[in-house]
Amino acid sequence: MNQITFGGKRMLVRNRVALVAATALTCAGLVGGAPATAGTAKAAETPAKVKVVAKNLTDPRQLSASGDFFYVAESGLNQIARVAKVGGARTTVVKGVPNAQGVVKAGSKLYLAAGSSGPGGKEGPATQRLHVAKPGGSPRVFANLLKYEQTYNPDNQTQGTGPEDDTLSNPYFVVKSKARGGFLLVADAGANDVLAVSRKGKVSTFFVPQTITTGSCATAEQNSPAGPSCDPVPTGLAYGPGGLLYVSGLSSEAEDQGRVYVVDKNGKLVKTLTGFTSPTGVAVAPDGTVYVSEAIDGAPQGPPPPGFNPDEIGQIVKVASDGKRTYAQVTQPSGLLYLDGKLYASARSLYKAFLGADGQGQIVSVDPSSFVAE
Repeated sequence: MNQITFGGKRMLVRNRVALVAATALTCAGLVGGAPATAGTAKAAETPAKVKVVAKNLTDPRQLSASGDFFYVAESGLNQIARVAKVGGARTTVVKGVPNAQGVVKAGSKLYLAAGSSGPGGKEGPATQRLHVAKPGGSPRVFANLLKYEQTYNPDNQTQGTGPEDDTLSNPYFVVKSKARGGFLLVADAGANDVLAVSRKGKVSTFFVPQTITTGSCATAEQNSPAGPSCDPVPTGLAYGPGGLLYVSGLSSEAEDQGRVYVVDKNGKLVKTLTGFTSPTGVAVAPDGTVYVSEAIDGAPQGPPPPGFNPDEIGQIVKVASDGKRTYAQVTQPSGLLYLDGKLYASARSLYKAFLGADGQGQIVSVDPSSFVAE
């Protein structure tokens, strides 16, 4: 287990962090409990140059696109919104997706990741599942990811169902697969794996990142047979040049231990990018430039201090093809999407957790000039 600070007191939180939509990541210790990242590279103190594409969202997570529209999971309202690329008109297209975290459109249907309510939370028959719905329709379970984890346990960690046990499954991001004969891939943050889901809803293992044993993770208490370590906690998925899949990993929120895994079409690890803190999303440009969202960069420990401004929390890290890193301060970015030469992000993704306020989330585009050196 990792010890973190939340609400002014010490709490024990299992390494397999639960990115929780219903509580806007608080069960993961991602709000108020994450270590401040003073030791990491910081973006400019002034906000990035962003253009608001859509507003009035509540805790937006994955951002995807199809045709003339963006689709975004609003975890704070358990629903999916559709946003016109031109004009930004917003429409709620699916309601009743518990802890909505991910969304992708395939054909005429939307496939939706319903996350966990976290350690000790009340799970239901619709959580920890992949759902399907037509726009305007009602969601139904398409694949039971929790059952797959309970049966096969790809990360080989000790399983438990008590209030202090790890979250067994927490689907967080879903994309269309580019593997031959593939259909969908899901980043399961609770199960520590990336799962393949067929057109008939059959689940199989695609990629299992190893536990992390560097830095502070080398002494972190863990329920893995590997011993002291941090869980990888996959969050975002994005395809890059050559059909390679990029997988962001929260790495149990350990400072500077976040990862981006680069995986081939067969689920084999090609390389790993290191040195991030709590990545919640990833996007890749056609030239191989990688963008990584750090939603809680600069978050305070314990209760927010007087004058706390949640707009100053978060940044996006840009990794050029030569490895050079630059940074843009974007408010609590979560899902990232590189589309038609522009970088988009779901922003203000933790406002409900910070302030209890609905409707403060946004979709933004980030100007390239926003990225500056440390």
